Amino acid sequence: MEAITHEEFAALMVPLGPWPSNRRIAVGVSGGADSTCLAILAAAWGNPLALIVDHRLRPDSTAEAHLTAARLAASNIVARILTLHGVNPGPGLAARARAARYAALTEAANEAGLTDLLLAHHASDQAETLLMRQQAHSAPSGLAGMSAITETNALRLVRPFITLPPGRLRATLRTHGVAWVEDPSNANPAALRTRLRQYLADPDGDGPHTAGLTAEANSHARHRATSEARLAAELATRATLFPEGHAVLSPGPVSAAWLAALIRALSGRPYAPRGAALTRLAAALSATDFRAATLGGIRLMRAGRLGPGTLLVREPSAMQPPIPAAPGGVWDNRFSLACDGPLPAGATIGALGAHPRLPGQALPHTVLRTLPALRTPDGAYAVPHLGAFYGWTNPSVRLRLTPLNPVAGASFHL
Repeated sequence: MEAITHEEFAALMVPLGPWPSNRRIAVGVSGGADSTCLAILAAAWGNPLALIVDHRLRPDSTAEAHLTAARLAASNIVARILTLHGVNPGPGLAARARAARYAALTEAANEAGLTDLLLAHHASDQAETLLMRQQAHSAPSGLAGMSAITETNALRLVRPFITLPPGRLRATLRTHGVAWVEDPSNANPAALRTRLRQYLADPDGDGPHTAGLTAEANSHARHRATSEARLAAELATRATLFPEGHAVLSPGPVSAAWLAALIRALSGRPYAPRGAALTRLAAALSATDFRAATLGGIRLMRAGRLGPGTLLVREPSAMQPPIPAAPGGVWDNRFSLACDGPLPAGATIGALGAHPRLPGQALPHTVLRTLPALRTPDGAYAVPHLGAFYGWTNPSVRLRLTPLNPVAGASFHL
């Protein structure tokens, strides 16, 4: 197969920007052919930092990580090895390892001051992803597969190879005379991706079955991109999201998609609710006799003194119990803690809950009880969103609303 030229790679990167002026980016590298190729091409295009994850799931993984770093150094690519700890064999290994890998990559990129992480997913990965989601009966949005750009709270995940067959990546490395590591776990028949790869029987990724699956994913992706852009525009005119973690939806018809997006963000959950319960609730919100309901950890009711429309607020019984307060800590998958000075010993973050009436506060009790508060063992507490401190003071303490998913983020990118 034909190698990828530097000019072709540069053209692939153009629509995936904007890029920093010095093109300083991170590249996730496993040592396999795909990610090694990405690092080699990124080095000719910009200024990459290769992040090599040593998962330690096989005895040879550490030696392979150092071998990969040496190979990259021979191409003048700066690399850093990230060693994972605590990922042990057992149920759900693939998902646990993936989560640990992305957490390590995100932390390392942030430490380096980088906002873009390049990943080497290609067309065959996309085809396998679609097959997996078909088997799981995913919604149409899931059948769009992987986006060329995924925005997170901390990084942009960018996949320049998502339309390219893997055979071209290996051809590129052969052209450059660069070797790679073959991970034996990729041939483990116990892994679903391995079985799907064997089913496709298309190692170069240029066969008709792979092409058909990627075309199907692209069709779903176009529909998803259009739907998400429309959803963002509609929510911008109908929903008001408050930094205390609640929202008000103005009067009028409510689509299930709007409601699902709001519930997912306000609950801090990774997935939005769907199904008959969501559809019924969306229809009920427009009725004049609607009173209150709960779905996906969110309570919905008339907004009352907050204005016309519907209030969406966290369901108290669904919130996370208190956790130790530490800078960078995240409570309830929604609020991140930052402060410039020390915190009291033993301080925790949790829901304010039942409380004495806070003077001068216009928020209803339904919202106040869900606000994040800091408490100390001796009874002192603070509600940073209200600027309220009782028993201790540190005005630098901030609890910022940073849910796992925004109400409407960057639309799906083809």
